[in-house]
Amino acid sequence: MPEHPVESVWDYPRPPRVEPSDELVRVVLGGEVIAETRSSLRVLETSHPPTYYLPREAFVPGALERANGASMCEWKGRAAYLTVAGGGRAEEGAAWHYPLPLPGFEALVGHVAIYPARMDRCEVDGEVVRPQEGGFYGGWITSRVQGPFKGAPGTRGW
Repeated sequence: MPEHPVESVWDYPRPPRVEPSDELVRVVLGGEVIAETRSSLRVLETSHPPTYYLPREAFVPGALERANGASMCEWKGRAAYLTVAGGGRAEEGAAWHYPLPLPGFEALVGHVAIYPARMDRCEVDGEVVRPQEGGFYGGWITSRVQGPFKGAPGTRGW
C-alpha cells in the first residue's frame, strides 16, 4: 500500500492550497544533485499536478542566480525567475519564486519552484517525476496524482 493515497487533481481547490511535505525531493542537473529536502511545500490547484517549492537552503551554493523575466499569478502574485546551474550546465529561467506573494501565500517566501522538464531529473521519494506538459506550468507528475492535467494541447480553456 502506498505511503500517500492517490489524489485526483480535480479534487484540488481553486484558489490553490499550500501544504507542507516531508517527502524526499531531489533535483539533478548536469549529473549533480543541486537540491535535496524533506521540507518542501506543495501547491495544489484544480487540474494541475502539484508544484513543489523547495526552501532556498535546500540548494547547493551557486545553484540559483537571478534571471530576466517575471510572470503574474492571480492567486500568488508576481513571480521572479532564476537561472539554475549544476554540473557545468545552466538553465536560464528554469526556476521561479515569489518575493512578495499575495495574502494567503506568504508561506512561499524563501521557497523556489523548478521546471522539472528543464532538469536532468526531479524525484519525489525516489520516483522520477514526469513534467507537466505545456512549458508554462511547473507541475510534478508522480504515481501519487491522477489527471487529466491542464497543459496538454487542447486544455488551454480549462
